[in-house]
Amino acid sequence: MSAGLVGTGVLAAGSPVSRRVRAWFAPIDRSGNGQVAIFDAAQMGGVDPDAMPAPWVDLGRCRSFVRRSETKVEAIRSGSPVTARAQVRTQAEATVEVAFEDWGKLQLALSAGVQQMNLLYPAPGAAARGSGGTAAGAVPLVTTDGGAASPASTATTLNVGTASAGSFPVGSVVAVDVDYAGQTGYVGSGASGGYVSPSAASGADVDYVRRVTLNVGLVAAVAGGVLTLAAPLLAGVPRAGMQVSRVAGFVDREGGGFFQEWTGLFCMEGEQGDRVWFFYPRLQAMAGAAEQAEVLAGPLAQLRLPGVFRALATKDSTDGGQVLCYRSYVPAAMRMV
Repeated sequence: MSAGLVGTGVLAAGSPVSRRVRAWFAPIDRSGNGQVAIFDAAQMGGVDPDAMPAPWVDLGRCRSFVRRSETKVEAIRSGSPVTARAQVRTQAEATVEVAFEDWGKLQLALSAGVQQMNLLYPAPGAAARGSGGTAAGAVPLVTTDGGAASPASTATTLNVGTASAGSFPVGSVVAVDVDYAGQTGYVGSGASGGYVSPSAASGADVDYVRRVTLNVGLVAAVAGGVLTLAAPLLAGVPRAGMQVSRVAGFVDREGGGFFQEWTGLFCMEGEQGDRVWFFYPRLQAMAGAAEQAEVLAGPLAQLRLPGVFRALATKDSTDGGQVLCYRSYVPAAMRMV
């Protein structure tokens, strides 16, 4: 459009100016039909970034956002002299890199790329192991509503009973999931935290699912046998059979065969109200654990978690077209287009 047609209150066309990129990820049902979360920019392009609806998990702001298209285009040539008559795509591939500013359970898992395990508090006298020794006994949850005296657990409140509540002081990190009972395939509630092959099934302990689950939370308050969490659990309301284990920290193991796979969403928030969204229906980690040191002052350095991902193909339900990534631009109000 001609700049001369810009009227009062209309902003001329321009390029977005953004300070940082914000990231959200959503789990993929890898044990079922592989259903992925959908980001529809027509409906959600103006959403409050601080109030993204489920199943999107906020990973905070990040730096060093780099996306690459590695799709190859080649010409079809014929005739005499040989002349390019058409073009075809011989390879469709895309990657994305980012450095997470925060260290959290999901950021650690995504940057590690493999199983990111919970260090469960050990049982007394447990033999030392690199991924944590035999865990202390897990505590059952109340999942059926028994009235005011014994309410059912929710996504933010875990009823462990007054006798067990002392084992989870304020500030504790907890893992909430089912016992391991010989199941194979992808395991973990809310998101696949690991994969158990038939050959390994017999060697996994009863706490294995809680070791690899991403269904973790921080205890912010304790009262009447109920643990109140600082944020909702990834898997939502606990189901029957779930138990709670206290977590001392997290550990990942370089060299594993498991690949983290999530749906990714990134947003460049323009200073004038415009937004650029990058929606990746399927991202798999393609690099192992690493850290980026950023010097702050003197001997101090801040460690950031880099994540490197490869986009896997899905189909758009509109026309069946193959998709690796959607880029959506939502202009600011009164922005010339």
